[in-house]
Amino acid sequence: MTTVAALLSESAHADASLLLAHVLQRDRSWLVAHADAEPPQEEVTRFYALCERRREGIPIAYLLGTAEFYGRQFLVNEHVLVPRPETEHLIDEAIAFIDGPMRVLDVGTGSGAIACTLAAETAVVVDATDASPAALDVARENARRLNVSAACRFYQGDLVEPVRKNRYDVVVANLPYIPTTDVPKPPDPVSFEPRLATDGGPEGLALYRRLLPTLPDLINESGLVLLEAAPPTINALADMLRATLPYFTISVVKDYSALDRYVKAYGVESERLTSPLRGV
Repeated sequence: MTTVAALLSESAHADASLLLAHVLQRDRSWLVAHADAEPPQEEVTRFYALCERRREGIPIAYLLGTAEFYGRQFLVNEHVLVPRPETEHLIDEAIAFIDGPMRVLDVGTGSGAIACTLAAETAVVVDATDASPAALDVARENARRLNVSAACRFYQGDLVEPVRKNRYDVVVANLPYIPTTDVPKPPDPVSFEPRLATDGGPEGLALYRRLLPTLPDLINESGLVLLEAAPPTINALADMLRATLPYFTISVVKDYSALDRYVKAYGVESERLTSPLRGV
C-alpha cells in the first residue's frame, strides 16, 4: 500500500511535500490531514520521477514551474533565474522611493519578477530588458497572468541598448554576479539555471562594468539606482558607482542574512529616502 505518509518518508520531507502537493493538485495541509490516502499509481509514478530529478539537483522551482516572490507566484523555467528572497529588498527600496507615475527601468529582467512586482505594487510604468528572447517570453506571460501587461514594456537586447535614449526615475538591476570560476557545477541547483543569468565574468562584475557608464544618461538627477551583487564584490561595485554618479549618495545595504547585498544610489533631491526592510 502506497500512502501519502509513505511517499513523504522516502525523500527530503520539505521538497517531497511540495512535489507531492503539486502532483496531487492539493495544498500541503491536505497532505497532513490525509496521510492515509492512497494516490493513483499514475500520480505515484509521476511523484517518484520528480523526486529523482530533484535528487539530480534540478531546482524545485523548475519542477513546480513556479516560484514565489514578494507574495506572488511567478512562472519559471530553465530559461530564467529563480527569483531570490534577497531581491525583495530592491522592491522595498523602490516602493519607498516611488511617488506617483514614475518611469522605471529593470535591466536584465529574466522572469520579470522585479518589473511585474513594481507594476503591481505602484503606479509606475516599467521598461524591462533582457538579452534572452526565451526569458522575455516568460516575463511577458508573468505580466499577463498578474494583469500588469499594460504597465510593463519588454525589450530584447544587450543591457540598456533598446532604451538608451530614455530617462528614468528608478533603475534597478540584478545582473549576473558570480565569478566565472565560481559558477556552481551539478548537482548544485544553481548549475541548472541559465549561465547567461549567473556568470558575471572573471571577477563577477563584467556586466556591471558595462552598465555603469550608461547610467548618467539614463537616470534623472533626483532618481534612484539599485544594483544587486554578491558580498565579496559589493564594495567594488559601490566604488564604481561613486565614480560614475559622483553627485549621488551611495550606500551598501545588507540582506535578510546581514550580508552586504545591494548598492543604493539616490540623487540630491531624494534625501528623504530611507532603507526600510520588510519584517525588520
